[in-house]
Amino acid sequence: MTIACLDLAGTTVADGDIVETAFAEAIAALGIASGTASHERAMSRVRESRGGSKAEIFRSLFEEPRALAANLAFEQSYDQLVDRHGLRPVPGADRAIERIRDAGVRVCLLTGFARSTQARILDTLGWWDRADLTLCPEDVARGRPWPDLVLTAALRLGADDVRHVAVCGDTANDMRTGRRSGASIVAGVLTGAHDRGRLLAAGATHVLPSVAALPDLILAGAPAPLDDAVTADHG
Repeated sequence: MTIACLDLAGTTVADGDIVETAFAEAIAALGIASGTASHERAMSRVRESRGGSKAEIFRSLFEEPRALAANLAFEQSYDQLVDRHGLRPVPGADRAIERIRDAGVRVCLLTGFARSTQARILDTLGWWDRADLTLCPEDVARGRPWPDLVLTAALRLGADDVRHVAVCGDTANDMRTGRRSGASIVAGVLTGAHDRGRLLAAGATHVLPSVAALPDLILAGAPAPLDDAVTADHG
């Protein structure tokens, strides 16, 4: 492996319920009251689409002016929740990133958040020096589940073969992005939005308890893809 593309919230950054709460508050801000059937339908769509561009998720729910308003409300809510509760890495994430980079593998931190929210996360954690590259949906024509983020990382970081790229995330959309890009390791982790079954169904080559297990997988030069029965045993 020469490049590792790691997701933020739910993968390297402990999510808790901050992201879901921000979505719920953003939807309520548009007049869809919490506790109603309409609000629950919208939140079901959000949960299904986790990992994708936040702006695109809102576009799937509302027409453009309301989608823009909802996205702004989401960013404001997320900032306020971070102010109140703070952020912390997933246990072992700092060391995992350090081990990967010490082995000469370049790290790209990917997200479905807007650039301003991504910057807030990196500022809060002091993580600007943890990555060789950071990318968000504003850097590409298409966000997840399309392969553009991973392929852009491969181009900018000088990969000579997409099979030398590893992708790690906590959602089905992370897995689809990795598989569509041609990455040979597409590792799902169980610290975020989606469970083992959904990660495997979306194309995970491995399922890990957390990103802390990723360096051993990368540094072992694991082949991919393995069959579901074998990948399930990794977690």
